[in-house]
Parts: sequence; structure tokens; C-alpha cells
Amino acid sequence: MLSATAQTATEKRIIQLAQTDNQTMHHLDVLTNRIGGRPTGSAAGESAERWAADCFRSWGLKVELEPVGEMCLGFNRGGWWGRMTGEESQTLHFATPSYSVGTRGPVRGHVVIEPRTQAQFDRNKGRMKGAWVLVNGISAGWTLPRGEKAAERRRAIIEANNEAERHNRALRGKEGERKAIDEQTPALFYDEMVEAGVLGFVQAAKVPIRALYDTTAVRGGLSFEELPSTPTILLNEEQYRRIHTLASQRRDVTLEFDIRNHFRPGPIPYHNVVARIEGTKKPDEYVIVGAHLDSYDVATGGVDCGSGVSVVMEAARLLAKSGAKPDRTILFILYAGEEFGLWGSSAWVEQHADLLPKISNLFNRDGGPMPYTGFSVPASLVKCYERLAEPLRELYPDYGFRIDTLRTRKVPTQTGGTDASSFAVKGVPAVQMNEWNDPKGYGFEYGEIWHTERDTYQKSIPEYQEQASVAMALMLLGTANLDTTWPREEVYE
Repeated sequence: MLSATAQTATEKRIIQLAQTDNQTMHHLDVLTNRIGGRPTGSAAGESAERWAADCFRSWGLKVELEPVGEMCLGFNRGGWWGRMTGEESQTLHFATPSYSVGTRGPVRGHVVIEPRTQAQFDRNKGRMKGAWVLVNGISAGWTLPRGEKAAERRRAIIEANNEAERHNRALRGKEGERKAIDEQTPALFYDEMVEAGVLGFVQAAKVPIRALYDTTAVRGGLSFEELPSTPTILLNEEQYRRIHTLASQRRDVTLEFDIRNHFRPGPIPYHNVVARIEGTKKPDEYVIVGAHLDSYDVATGGVDCGSGVSVVMEAARLLAKSGAKPDRTILFILYAGEEFGLWGSSAWVEQHADLLPKISNLFNRDGGPMPYTGFSVPASLVKCYERLAEPLRELYPDYGFRIDTLRTRKVPTQTGGTDASSFAVKGVPAVQMNEWNDPKGYGFEYGEIWHTERDTYQKSIPEYQEQASVAMALMLLGTANLDTTWPREEVYE
């Protein structure tokens, strides 16, 4: 049974607000175009925390900035540009990972192709100083690995390559099986090239360019003084191939880069932004909705996860402005540090372990700017949610909104790729509405923007985002007003 019949007037006010004053895309505009990309530890990340908290307060919600942790370093990205000159000239299309070093102003140098054996390194050692080095492989978005483990692995490959080169040299003019030389592992002589004075490393990257972060700087606890000094540049693979061809022909090719990556001395605290609408009948039971506030900064985080943050914030605003008085407490959580390993959601679960048995369902939006087209719910609650879905179907008939029976599943044993998994591994229902459909055929491709330079405001789809905010507000309110919390035996085996 649903005790929400008294809330029908509230639902009507939510829908009226949504039709006349939907602010979802305004929230996204501020988050992405005024604040920008928001890695944890950046000034933009801190600005996003303060701005979101101020918005929640202005709508009448109670807000806390709950500490999650501290970064040993902070990072702020400035502008970047590059060009090739010499026999051919063109502007270069590239990116760099977050928390990776930039250049000391505009830096110009010749090009060297990385050596694969000791003999090759020795022949080119004198040319390394002041050179941009083309390294092998296709970048996945990270900086080149550093440290003793990486060096040990490289030494083993170098030795194998040296042996293969000696073996193959001995076979010249003779019959016999030649040994293959590893041509894929990038920057085999990383430490030696840095010591020789190279300007930086250039690696091919597929377009759109994906740029992640320097894991050693983020997770290794480096101090401000321990930062590396050599940039990693992720270059459009077509341009990379042309430069490689010119360099291999020993033709005149020069590269110039100006990369303004800046660091901040730590410690730098970061927080979850937690807002609440207090329950009127069962304030110690909860419905939670969240999205992660952090993003990568090679773009502006418009989809990952601006499309989630803006929907969560607008759902909160619609509920607050409609005067909703839910039976249970509704928590709105904007998590920190999702991109670095679910830091914010993991911390919240650990810090509030006593609340986990009292959570009815954890909603999370982190799947792109799609509309909600359905919801699979426990069998005993299907009729309740059918009633809750009626106004949504009437308002957005093009999308439909199916209510299906949830199939029980095993409690996951490890976290996955979203903050919802931090709750699921603890046995908390973390069932999400369906959001992977593109019913009007706008051609959205999540892989195109995921952690790439195309993750911008323009990639979010306004009508989908606005529908998602209304659906979220109605489902949150309805779930908070159920006679019972979700029966966990109907969610997990």
C-alpha cells in the first residue's frame, strides 16, 4: 500500500514547476561553463562544493560539507597549445593527464624516436638533450609509469631486446629464426632519457583524446617538492604518425609546446556535499540520491557527471519549492573523488554505517544525459510504483515509463564503476531507473565523451535532462512515502 494519496497535490506542484521553471540546464551551465572541470584537489572542485552547498541552502535544505580526506597535492589546469614547424607546419591537437606537469613556458625542441635497445640508446644519447621523444603505443590516458616497479619491468624488457638484437645480428646472412623485439611497451629508457635532458614524451592517442591522471601524484602521496619535471603529451594519432614518419626520415621537424599545468601545495581537504529534506513521520529512515561532483578537466565534466549533479540538484529544488513533506528523510549527496576510486561514497558508507540498514533505496545518476524510461522494483511494490508512474507517463508520453518486477541478485562482493556500488556491497538496495535509451534518436554515444575532451555542456540533451529531474523528484517522493522500506529479500538473494 502507498500512503502517498495525500501527496497528489505535491506531485501536481512538482509537475507545474517542471513545466514552467525547469532549472536543470541552468545548474549544468553554472557547473561546467562557470566553474569548469573539477578534479578532486582543484580550486574548481572547491568552488563546486561551495556553490552546490549554497544552492541547497537557498532552497531551504539542511546542508553539511562532510570531510572525506585530504590531497597531498592540488592541481589546476591552465591553457595549452602546440605546433609543429620545419619542413611542415601545423597546429597540434593534444592533451595532458590531470596532475601531470606542464612546460616552463613555450618550449621548443627537435624530435627523437625512442630507442628500444641499449645500443640504440647509446647511439642517440647525445641527441636526447632538448628533444621531444616519440614513445611507442597508443595512450589510454595515463601518464607514463614511474618508480622502481616500472623501472624493473623496463629493465627486463630491455635485456630481452638486447639479447634479441645480438641474436639477430649473429644470424645475418645465415638461416635461423629471428627473435622479436618488443616495440610496444612505451618509454623503455624512461629514467635514462630524463637524466639525459629530454623535454618530454609524446605518445599517440585516439580521437577524441582521453586524458586521465598521474596515478603516482594522486595516489602515491607525493609532496609538492617531489613532482616529476617531464611532461607526458597525448597527441592526435594522425599527427603523431606524420611526425614519426618525418623523424624516421631524419627530416627537419621541430615541436613547440606551452602547457600551463599548475600544482598547489597540500594538504587540501575535500568533502561530500550532503543536503536533506527531513522526514515528517519516519525521519530515521532514508531514501538517498547521489551523483559525483568531481570530473576530469581536459573538458568540463558536462556529462560525467554534470548530467547527474544537475538532475540531483533540480530534483531537490523541485521537491523543496513544491513544499514536499516526505514521510522519510531524503538525502541528496554529491560525492567527492569518484574518478579517483569512489572515495566520497566509500567514505560516506564507512562514516554512516549505522544508517545503512535504514536506507530504503539508493538512487544514483552517473550514466549520461538520458531520460528515465522505466524502473524495476520489488514484486510487492509494483502496484505502488505503477501509480507513481502515471503522472510521469502523462507528462512525457514519448518516453513511456515501464514498471517491471525486479529480479533478485547476489550482493556484489566488490565495488564497480559507480558510487552506487559502494552501497550495494553493503547490502543496501541500489537499484537505478533505466537510463540507457535514446528514444528520440539524438545519436548520443557515452564512449565518445567518457573522460575525453568532448565531455562538455553541449553533449547533454536538455529535454532528456529535464525529464530525468522530474522523474527523479517523483520517484524519490514516492519511495519516501511508501508504507514500508524496500524489502531487501526481494532485492538480494
